[in-house]
Amino acid sequence: MSMKIFITGATGFIGFAVASNLARMGHQVYGLARSPEKARRLAAAEVTPVTGEMGKPETYLPAANQCQVLIHCAAEYSAHYMELDRRTVDALLKCARDSAQPRLFVYTSGCWVYGGTGLAPADESTPLKPPAMVARRVETENLVLAANAGRVRTIVVRPGCVYGGSGSLTASWFESAEKEGAARIVGDGNFRWTMVHLADLAEGYRLVAESHLGGEVFNFSDRSRFTVLECARAASLAATGADRVIATAVQEAAKTLGPMAECLVLDQHIDSSKAVRLLGWQPRHGGFVDGAAQYYGAWNASRPA
Repeated sequence: MSMKIFITGATGFIGFAVASNLARMGHQVYGLARSPEKARRLAAAEVTPVTGEMGKPETYLPAANQCQVLIHCAAEYSAHYMELDRRTVDALLKCARDSAQPRLFVYTSGCWVYGGTGLAPADESTPLKPPAMVARRVETENLVLAANAGRVRTIVVRPGCVYGGSGSLTASWFESAEKEGAARIVGDGNFRWTMVHLADLAEGYRLVAESHLGGEVFNFSDRSRFTVLECARAASLAATGADRVIATAVQEAAKTLGPMAECLVLDQHIDSSKAVRLLGWQPRHGGFVDGAAQYYGAWNASRPA
């Protein structure tokens, strides 16, 4: 059944993929956009643009009030990121509660909240050990899950590190390989990120939106177990023809990256079997290394002309 769905961050890396996927499946999707240029991109994907800003709920709540599903995908990595994130969650949860109709609110968190897990797989029941950068996100997760009551259902999504398309974190490997002749990483690379392809993640959001579940957390990560060093070498090979890598110590990287440097050396093994079992989700991409040349082509084509 077609639904009306509102999405924050609809012009962003994850949000645009989610909005496009849902629109292709016949849903009436409304996407928040901050500029006419970004609004045109949404319109071209058959997503109805809602011009506004997260910091000004009055600009988007009239559209959100019409929708059965509210998905928060936006992430503005500024000094006020967590405050803006919480303000948006509060506004959308109030919107859902004030409606006389059933509503689903979906919050985007991330697998970094588990901290380093090592070789043992972590699932949604594993205690969280978030690094400083994402510690406040756990508080917001708890707020969202506590709001699951009555006509309001809530779900928390924890994606792994996303690859494909314009690349997100993996884009830095291609960019540094082109500029410096070697992909640059933080740490020695002998650890594993939990990863997921953008298209597989977008499909996971669709399954969440179309489900009748509430009060749940879902991990979304593929089954690949490549090390970051193997991924960076594959990226460098695709970009330059040589698999050279430059490793930067965490302490040195922190001077420019701040607390994100700690997150970039997390060794994680995240289990997504709950999404497979309850949602029927099946990742179709086998990992970054196997498709690095194609992902380089996609990243290169997505750069501004």
